[in-house]
Amino acid sequence: MSSSLNKIGWLTAASLVIANMIGTGVFTSLGFQLVNTTNTYSIILLWSLGAIMALCGALSYSELGTLLKRSGGEYHFLSELYHPFVGYLSGWVSLTVGFAAPIALAAIALGKYTSVYIPLSESVIAVSVVIIVTIVHLFSIKQSSKFQDIATFFKVALIVGFIIIGLSISETPNALDFSNSWTSEVQSTAFAVSLIYVSYSYSGWNASAYIVDEIRNVRKNLPKALLVGTLVVSVLYILLQLVFLKSAPLQLLSGKVEVGQIAAKQLYGDLGGTLLSTFIALMLISSISAMVWVGSRVSKTIGEDYKLWKFLGKTSKNRIPVNALWVQLGVTILLILTGTFEIILVYSGILLQVFVTLSVVGVFILRRKYDNQDAFKTPLYPIPQIIFLLISAWIIIYLSIEQPMEYLIGAGILSVGAITYFINKKMKNNENTI
Repeated sequence: MSSSLNKIGWLTAASLVIANMIGTGVFTSLGFQLVNTTNTYSIILLWSLGAIMALCGALSYSELGTLLKRSGGEYHFLSELYHPFVGYLSGWVSLTVGFAAPIALAAIALGKYTSVYIPLSESVIAVSVVIIVTIVHLFSIKQSSKFQDIATFFKVALIVGFIIIGLSISETPNALDFSNSWTSEVQSTAFAVSLIYVSYSYSGWNASAYIVDEIRNVRKNLPKALLVGTLVVSVLYILLQLVFLKSAPLQLLSGKVEVGQIAAKQLYGDLGGTLLSTFIALMLISSISAMVWVGSRVSKTIGEDYKLWKFLGKTSKNRIPVNALWVQLGVTILLILTGTFEIILVYSGILLQVFVTLSVVGVFILRRKYDNQDAFKTPLYPIPQIIFLLISAWIIIYLSIEQPMEYLIGAGILSVGAITYFINKKMKNNENTI
């Protein structure tokens, strides 16, 4: 275990949450939502539900993380609360797509934002950025922490400035619709499907729970980091959607990935749009950095527990999981070169939602299974857990109806994971008989 001097405080942990959350989704998912959900009240409700869900999840993970004090997030929680097989499948998802997919999505979005201005293809830009960011994280926790703090401060300051200017600017052709059509939209299948895009945009609220081993005074700092980070992002997200809707007409935004770029051009013209698009690309680098940091720690924890992945558990003299970082980089590049944005978003979102839901259910198990007097306890328990589970069930059920192909992809990934689990188990049994 590293000394307290080599660990991070709540502010850096909160900046990690903010950096993980503010990524691809907030600058891209509105375009997909506007295809079938166009009322402004409906959009605000979608993002508000996402905020409520994320805050309820943050409360639940604060309780889990302050008692089950080991890095790994869902992998560790589910292994302890259910069975190692369930935890392993969660870890397998993290190892294959749980972090590599969001990193790939952020890199793809970055490529889309910058390829207009840089004479390189989107994929070349995306791959290059991921390689550079991974190299930055190969040296020390202190360097990772400093890079993340600076990048997150820059990101939040830029977003706040964009919101202030966007809300204060005079009326332009826009996508605002405050009619009564929201009453029928919120009851539609499209509204439920749109919620998956929103929940993906809010994913990352649990980031600090993945690096518990690297946080000082977990009982105090983990809940503070998760809740402050999630609350800050929730406010920014809702205001950003209003700015996007106010900045451009519906036909320009609907179905588009680069909604931030479109809004910037409408607000500031070609030059202003170019500059702001560049800033958005830099913000996506911060998100990529946070996910590279967190994801490699999950892979390292799996490597410590399973012989097949033992090489992932090896660390440098500075306790950096070098092998885990390289493997994560390889999977990310593969996804960038072979996947499409929307397909990756949906099937990775489904898998992550399932395991996060199981973790929140785990709070009920935790209270029966462990003496958690020294752990953080969720205020108003079990109301936050019930709210989270109701919204999550809504997403999972509707997606099973509307996106069956992505469910099949997810099932295929889990099936391969199950095979590797039993290979690991056989290797362990053979080792014990020698």
